[in-house]
Amino acid sequence: MMSTTVRRTALAIAAAAALTSVAACGSSSGSGKADKAAGGSTIHVSPIAAVLRSAEQSTDKADSAKVRSTMSLGNLLSATGNGALTWGNGLKGNLTITYTGGQAAQMMRAAGTSTMEARYLPDAYYAHMSDAFAQKTGGKHWLKYSYDALAKVGGASGSYMKDQFQNSTPKQSVKLLLASRDVKKVGEETVSGVRTTHYSGTVNVADFAGKSSNLSADQLAALKSQLDQAGITTDTIDIWINDQNLLVKKSEQAQTAKGTMTSTAYYSDYGVPVSAEAPPAADTLDFTKLLKSSGSGGTVAGSSTTTTS
Repeated sequence: MMSTTVRRTALAIAAAAALTSVAACGSSSGSGKADKAAGGSTIHVSPIAAVLRSAEQSTDKADSAKVRSTMSLGNLLSATGNGALTWGNGLKGNLTITYTGGQAAQMMRAAGTSTMEARYLPDAYYAHMSDAFAQKTGGKHWLKYSYDALAKVGGASGSYMKDQFQNSTPKQSVKLLLASRDVKKVGEETVSGVRTTHYSGTVNVADFAGKSSNLSADQLAALKSQLDQAGITTDTIDIWINDQNLLVKKSEQAQTAKGTMTSTAYYSDYGVPVSAEAPPAADTLDFTKLLKSSGSGGTVAGSSTTTTS
């Protein structure tokens, strides 16, 4: 039986890698319900909404980008991500995740490293662990987290996490802001040497999940219950768009029972070539086996908080 420490570390990696990737990409895919009025006629769009919709389309068509991000959640974790992602046919790419603070960083240092490679594919993501950690997992360096398994482990929030992974793109940050009832233009600002326009708004997380996800009515009810328990109600989002209608930066903040969740991501080099393949099977261990070996089904720590990103 593998140690409880190994299991807890694997769960912390699940939460952190999920939070970091979603922080880099944005929220779950929308269904387009807000685009049409009853009967299929186009509803009136405000000038700001028109600009945001143009940015949503341009960012989506760009297909890929280099990303650098930071995120934190109370005293549970803080981390940075750096790499490149593509979203044309599901989320794919690589991020180097560095744990900079919190309980997750302590666990990672105990596991032999504070930095890991996270590799994202349309059906799963993989975390590359240290030699010290591999010694405790039968010599396997890669942990596999399939989105289907995360959905089962995390309950309703796990199902939403799966939906986010399989549909996340930077354009979803724009879509999230479009769902705000108080979106406003903040002004012109320079970000990373690029001239941008800054927009800001607040979104009710449960309402957005209901409008944008593929969850059933029962799953949405369970998700709302988990959000209430996690103390999550609204998400404040800011985005910066350049003169090519491309997202340059996004920032989010939400209050949770675990403390304040913040995430910031910067995008550059749109259209950059990105490739990612599954690691060798002989060097890969499914994280669900760690849960079974510990004698516990386990839960993904902080999984409900991923719904805010």
